Amino acid sequence: MYNPKSKEAEEFINDGEILETLEYAEKNKSNIQLIDEILEKASKRRGLNHREASVLLACDIEEKNQEIYALAEQIKKDYYGNRIVLFAPLYLSNYCVNGCVYCPYHAKNKHIPRKKMTQEEIEKEVIALQDMGHKRLALEAGEDPVNNPIEYILESIKTIYNVKHKNGAIRRVNVNIAATTVENYKKLHDVGIGTYVLFQETYNKEAYERLHPTGPKHNYKYHTEAMDRAMQAGIDDVSLGVLFGLERYRYEFAGLLMHAEHLEAVYGVGPHAISVPRIKKADDIDPTVFDNGIDDDTFAKIVACIRIAVPYTGMIISTRETAECRKRLLHLGVSQMSGGSKTSVGGYSTPEPEHEDSSQFEVSDTRTLDEVVRWLMELGYVPSFCTSCYRQGRTGERFMEICKQQQIHNFCHPNAIMTLKEYLVDYSSSKTHEIGDLLIQDELNKIEDERIREIVKSNLIKIQNGARDLNF
Repeated sequence: MYNPKSKEAEEFINDGEILETLEYAEKNKSNIQLIDEILEKASKRRGLNHREASVLLACDIEEKNQEIYALAEQIKKDYYGNRIVLFAPLYLSNYCVNGCVYCPYHAKNKHIPRKKMTQEEIEKEVIALQDMGHKRLALEAGEDPVNNPIEYILESIKTIYNVKHKNGAIRRVNVNIAATTVENYKKLHDVGIGTYVLFQETYNKEAYERLHPTGPKHNYKYHTEAMDRAMQAGIDDVSLGVLFGLERYRYEFAGLLMHAEHLEAVYGVGPHAISVPRIKKADDIDPTVFDNGIDDDTFAKIVACIRIAVPYTGMIISTRETAECRKRLLHLGVSQMSGGSKTSVGGYSTPEPEHEDSSQFEVSDTRTLDEVVRWLMELGYVPSFCTSCYRQGRTGERFMEICKQQQIHNFCHPNAIMTLKEYLVDYSSSKTHEIGDLLIQDELNKIEDERIREIVKSNLIKIQNGARDLNF
């Protein structure tokens, strides 16, 4: 039976409940009275449960869909303002023992070159990322207990944090590695990771086992309960996601929200972030062989409905998507994006030869970080390199309490301005610098608290004169 408070995977992600939800949504997709009631509830910033949100996703009334988009955009502004957090992925190793049919790292792929970076190579990559201006990384590695044991991951994290080059420093390392034990999650917590990231890929158990025919990832229960083990180990910032295109998108949407509800019900803390990747072409992967691909309009609707249902969560879009698609999603809920990304093992310090392509998927947005920063500012957004909440202890329940009260602006907006100033002084092109200084002046004027505004002004002068890592 469905039970969000259960720690059993098939009870908090219950197939029967999802199927009933989809049936209910289909039945009520044109029910104006019900849709209006759901939108009214959402407008009070209380969020929605998976069944209510599924009705909005299924809604086929254009006028109501426009209301959904408008509400999503307003909720995004209320919680996250016009800030967009930037990060880059860093792939340590593509050795993997799993048989995932949608990923080129699967064990049977003999074509893709297998690589694993040494600590010296990691240091070079981190210096290259710092020289771009990045402060936040998402660490990635395939699942291989021999080549990628937890000790290698821990050592790599320490290396990343210890690299100081010119004014560069990686201040937050988020970690996306395979489901593991409570003991290993404690080790990750103790070494100072930011957010633990794990994509479910699909919440449909039958499809999950078919798509993961071999390897430890085949175990649906172990994988789906990973966030519970991470929480038990003290990691209170976790990030969920599915790979849209593998299963029916409405099924995945309901399952994703049920997972968020489960974390709230058991731990009092929902997901720190939700990612929305779509399957893309890769070395030996043809996305057209999967029957559940979604177009850009459907994708936008999914993002808008997630933002309405889980207003407090960060939403992440990667360079899998084109610049045009990413621009559209910024309005509807996205608050974090990667920039200048490489999805190969290495490639930041030295471009990877074409015949040695080790990338996990093709990058659609190939612009440099500076181009992305300038583009965001031209759209009226504040690119943020802030990592202060994590380093000041505003994580988990504490962060959620502040965020749900819509008070995160008091920290994030000033910190975003100051980290943008760091970027402009240390890394940007002259054109980007010029646009950024004008934006910062406009954003200063929007800070209502005079005391905070004056502190930020003072700190901006200090940053111009060489100070770094000033934050609230």
